[in-house]
Amino acid sequence: GYQCQVLNVGGGFGISYTEADTPLPAEEFVRAIVKEIKTYCSQHEMPVPQIWIEPGRAIVGPAGYSLYTIGSRKDLPGYTSYVAVDGGMGDNIRPALYQAEYSAVLADQPLAEPEEKVNLVGKYCESGDILIKNCPLPKNEPGDVVVLLSTGAYGYSMASNYNRNPRPAVVFAEDGQDKLVIKRESYDDLIKNDLKY
Repeated sequence: GYQCQVLNVGGGFGISYTEADTPLPAEEFVRAIVKEIKTYCSQHEMPVPQIWIEPGRAIVGPAGYSLYTIGSRKDLPGYTSYVAVDGGMGDNIRPALYQAEYSAVLADQPLAEPEEKVNLVGKYCESGDILIKNCPLPKNEPGDVVVLLSTGAYGYSMASNYNRNPRPAVVFAEDGQDKLVIKRESYDDLIKNDLKY
């Protein structure tokens, strides 16, 4: 006999992480959800509650990027080359945790055609620290900045100090303006709670 005033159905709307992803438009999700709730309420002679939906990832996912600087490279005959960056599973655990896939571009030439496929790997000393397997990239070299696209939903919120590494900064940027919103952690930040004996 409970009369629900507000029904929060959560979120989970998909986004395009790679060209292979074809998520349904949000309108289709909303239409199907509302139709199902109205049908249920009608069948049970209940008033239709307020329906709340959390689009979360569909908004902030595509709005956020992770920037990495290329460090070393390992080329082995017969194997896909490894390109290491100055981040990885500590600031984006999703590829290692459940094989989430992403796309990447070079920051200074985002529309350049790929010339090779590489394994884009992190710095965290783990065999699973692979950000993108077979990542198509144009010619690149140490010092280039690689941009992982659509990391806004789960990048920083799932980041950790894995292997005692500081977390990166977060910067908002719009219309040529930037604003630092979370400072980069320092090594002093990492040890500030350590007790000295």
